[in-house]
Amino acid sequence: MSTAISRKDLVRKFRSLGYAGPISGGKHQFMIKGKQKIRIPNPHVSDIGVGLLKEILHLAGISPEQWDKA
Repeated sequence: MSTAISRKDLVRKFRSLGYAGPISGGKHQFMIKGKQKIRIPNPHVSDIGVGLLKEILHLAGISPEQWDKA
């Protein structure tokens, strides 16, 4: 988790961790697992930076170790 990630790879990894989506809702799409909804960035030209990725994973309760194994 020391480098930026593409949105496509972000979605792929969340799916491998049991999340469904992305699902449209309001200004952002989100990934869902049970009752948990995690907003993900809209598609842009650039990758998702490490800082934002860490924040998303913190909100989802996913450790860096879990993320790297996914």
